[in-house]
Amino acid sequence: MSKEKKTEIDFLRSEVKRLREALNELTPSLSALLKRRGFRIYKKEPSDDLLIPEKKFIDGYYRMLKRYSFRLFLRDVIKHQPLFMLQQVTRYATKEVTGEYINYLVKTGLVARTENTFYKLKKGPIKSFGETLEWFVAEIFKREFVSEAVWGVKMKRPGIGGDYDLLAKIDGSILYMEIKSSPPKQVYQKEVSAFLDRVYDLMPEIAIFFMDTELRMKDKMVPMFEDELKLRFSEPPEVIRMERELFEIQTERPKIFIINAKDSIINNIEKVLIRYFRRCL
Repeated sequence: MSKEKKTEIDFLRSEVKRLREALNELTPSLSALLKRRGFRIYKKEPSDDLLIPEKKFIDGYYRMLKRYSFRLFLRDVIKHQPLFMLQQVTRYATKEVTGEYINYLVKTGLVARTENTFYKLKKGPIKSFGETLEWFVAEIFKREFVSEAVWGVKMKRPGIGGDYDLLAKIDGSILYMEIKSSPPKQVYQKEVSAFLDRVYDLMPEIAIFFMDTELRMKDKMVPMFEDELKLRFSEPPEVIRMERELFEIQTERPKIFIINAKDSIINNIEKVLIRYFRRCL
């Protein structure tokens, strides 16, 4: 890429960011958009299981979380807490890379070295990686897409479970994202059903079922959605492949997508937003 072309792309990106910031100021807040639909947030962003460092390390930690191998490494650290050895957390990266990850956690104060060959997770017990992943995805919306976003949301609704992993305001539209840190084999039909219940209760413009995995979605997740749609509709909408492991359910509204982390969470969310807004033009 030429220097001139790169300069032009950087300029366009900065203009998009500036325009989105201006649009955010002109459109109602996320809480106002929810209130219009009869929803009110009464709890959000719990911290009991949140594994993040102190503020001065947050930017670097956010960049590290973009790495799929680092996220898998953190899952193993949580699994083996409070004490773990290097050999226990090297399933998804080389010994050298894992050593770098451990040194990074020590530097940020999340992990401490013991007198022997063990390391200790300083905060805990942490039940799962789920809250940290929700926090990270919310940061993606704030940093990369200049969007208001909240995670770990609880809303009081009769009959429908009021837990929403992530809600974001995208240019005046509501986006709801279900965030799964488990692999497909640990996700069950009832979770797909609960996701669709919440989607059709809130009726966001965009709904995303996201799994933090690079495994195939076609093998298990897509068939579960197809089965659930057959139970809900006499003429069930088709689940089509957008590309690779990104899928769209062919409904007029809300627009529903099924995605994973293959290549990049950021890129995959961007592809969903591009598809949504191009269809709305």
